[in-house]
Amino acid sequence: MSRVMIHATVTVDGFMADLDGGIDWGFGLPSAPEDGELVRRVCEEIGAVVGGANKTQTIEDGEIPYGGALQVPVYLMTHTEHEPVERDGPTFTFVVDDIRKAVRLAQQDAGDKWVSLLGGQIGRQCLALGLVDEIQLHVVPVVLGKGIPLLAGLESQLRLERLETEAHAAEVHLRYRVLAV
Repeated sequence: MSRVMIHATVTVDGFMADLDGGIDWGFGLPSAPEDGELVRRVCEEIGAVVGGANKTQTIEDGEIPYGGALQVPVYLMTHTEHEPVERDGPTFTFVVDDIRKAVRLAQQDAGDKWVSLLGGQIGRQCLALGLVDEIQLHVVPVVLGKGIPLLAGLESQLRLERLETEAHAAEVHLRYRVLAV
């Protein structure tokens, strides 16, 4: 069965986006070949994605997980029924108000590969339900001060075991196993 991971790029102060949802702060930072190699390895191991859907139009507007670089099934949480959407290969399946079902379906599709959870709300819900095996963060040298947090607001303490740490040009890459919620 696949592992479920929260996978995100965050600022030093723990934000995954600015208050408007923008991530421009993450572009133009120094990079080393090792950074690209790590991201490539992670992406090769992802077999499915679970994220949130504010509007289905975001798919048509090109706002898709990993910029469309992954050709894997995507499950999007929503509050209203919507037919699946196929876009440039991947199928986007909408799951209404049942995060356990979305993760279960993604795990079936992922096989032995990882299910990547995208978004703070999705990650926090899955952590609270005990569905997350690992957290993988790419920390960039930016402090926003305000923004959309990745993990803030958890109801209980979280214990982690560090599995891997890498640091190259600008980013620090951290990988943890979730021990207890």
